[in-house]
Amino acid sequence: MKNITIAIDGFSSTGKSTLAKQLAKELAYVYVDTGAMYRAVAFYAMKNNFIKVDFFDKKVLIDSLPNIQLEFRFNSDLGFAEMYLNGENVEKQIRTIEVSSFVSKVAEVSEVRSKLVEQQQEMGKNKAIVMDGRDIGTVVFPDAELKIFMTASAETRAQRRFDELQQKGDNVSYEEVLKNVIERDHIDTHREDSPLVIAEDAIEIDNSYLNKEEQFSAVLELVNEVVKTA
Repeated sequence: MKNITIAIDGFSSTGKSTLAKQLAKELAYVYVDTGAMYRAVAFYAMKNNFIKVDFFDKKVLIDSLPNIQLEFRFNSDLGFAEMYLNGENVEKQIRTIEVSSFVSKVAEVSEVRSKLVEQQQEMGKNKAIVMDGRDIGTVVFPDAELKIFMTASAETRAQRRFDELQQKGDNVSYEEVLKNVIERDHIDTHREDSPLVIAEDAIEIDNSYLNKEEQFSAVLELVNEVVKTA
């Protein structure tokens, strides 16, 4: 079977990572969660007081980029790779609603995007990779053999994210999560550098009414079709 590059883009909380993990496991491919990389940089900025609700010192963050080392380490117990920031496991810390409120602003910074895109392209140079994010099919891997763009209503995505945070014990309201989803959509689609757009050759999937199994089955069928003709 020929190895291909699978690029999965889409709005926040559309289940991109879940789908990507499923595909990587099924195909024995490498999985890269680019959102975790941007979240880790946002967490670093938060921890060092570079960004707050009404304050963002972009220059200091840009100057600090050489000090930010990101690494994925596979956790055999969990079955997927976790994000490490400067040698520390930050997988749990980067998934909070607070980090979510800052990540799109950090991802707007061209120097941050340039640093991370370079790393992502290096990770995928040998193909056999599933990568999800906002600009994978348009910027990171414009020649990917299969591009998926995932979407769902803001309300549906907010409910999914709210349920997920509740299960983790986070004390947040649905209204707060919905507000965050809408704000991130606006920032992601309106930023000057690599805005969230659907690649011309991407296949759009609205999963508002699809469960995980139905979605996985549909996309795996697409993968098999592409592999046969690649």
